[in-house]
Amino acid sequence: MTAAAARSSTLYALTGAAATAGAGAAFAAHGESVAGRAPAGFWIAVLCLWLCAWAINAALARAPAPPRGDRARDLVVPLAFGLWLALLWETIVVGAGVSPALMPPPSAILRKLGEAAPTLFADFRQTALKGALIGWAIGCAAGFTLALIADRVPFLKRGLSPVAAFASALPIIGLAPIMVMWFGFDWPSKAAVVVAMTFFPVFVNTVAGLSASGALERDLMRSYGAGWAQTLVMLRLPAALPFVFNALKLASTLALIGAIVAEFFGTPIVGMGFRIQTEAAKLALDMVWAEIVVAAVAGSAFYGALAWLERRLTFWHPSIRMRTA
Repeated sequence: MTAAAARSSTLYALTGAAATAGAGAAFAAHGESVAGRAPAGFWIAVLCLWLCAWAINAALARAPAPPRGDRARDLVVPLAFGLWLALLWETIVVGAGVSPALMPPPSAILRKLGEAAPTLFADFRQTALKGALIGWAIGCAAGFTLALIADRVPFLKRGLSPVAAFASALPIIGLAPIMVMWFGFDWPSKAAVVVAMTFFPVFVNTVAGLSASGALERDLMRSYGAGWAQTLVMLRLPAALPFVFNALKLASTLALIGAIVAEFFGTPIVGMGFRIQTEAAKLALDMVWAEIVVAAVAGSAFYGALAWLERRLTFWHPSIRMRTA
């Protein structure tokens, strides 16, 4: 398919998606007038509209992208799909008259995001920036450093690998109360939980990555008279970078989860976990979902930043070349 045809196909799909989204918004708005008493025809129309949106989104995903248009399409397709899920959620919840105490509509969650923005930011700063980010940085740095030491001292590698496998299976709900007793109710105890959760994945993946270079490459470095440090910096660490970044991305998701769960076991009157727990007890699920949205956006942004850095530093790796080809 030519570039002009690809652009035309993409344009048609985008136009259809925009038209269908407009119709969906109209249906969602109409749902307010039939809240809890929508007739059967309304639900049939919603189903037809959803099938139409599904077909357009599938066509957009299959359509050949114009030159330098792959990244734009990679953003448009999931955004369109997510928008339609939100519209379907809104229509079903409003049309069926579901109680906000069971499932609030997305519009109520958006309103709460605006109304409670100062509270949400304070919770984000306490949980994500203090507990999760500081704990992630300490845990990843410690795991990476100990992996380098274990690579130099073989008995540490043999001794710590089983311990790492055992520690990675420790439940957060058993670890968090202990850390609260040791480090108090403020963010240091949450950071300690995050350190325990992120340390061993980084350690295990870094140890595995340091063994990823081939025997021929290591023999070549020895033939040049390179020592352990030179071989590490020039050969083994670059070869280990994909493993290290996989561990960092995994740890980034574990960090926020660990910090939020740890706040269920003792915290000051601020934090995402504290807010989720207290608002759920009051059946204020719009605030609970607002906290979930903030956590999801923060975690996705952090993961995306690490993925961007990985592409910049490991552009030579076959997996990166295949994705950018």
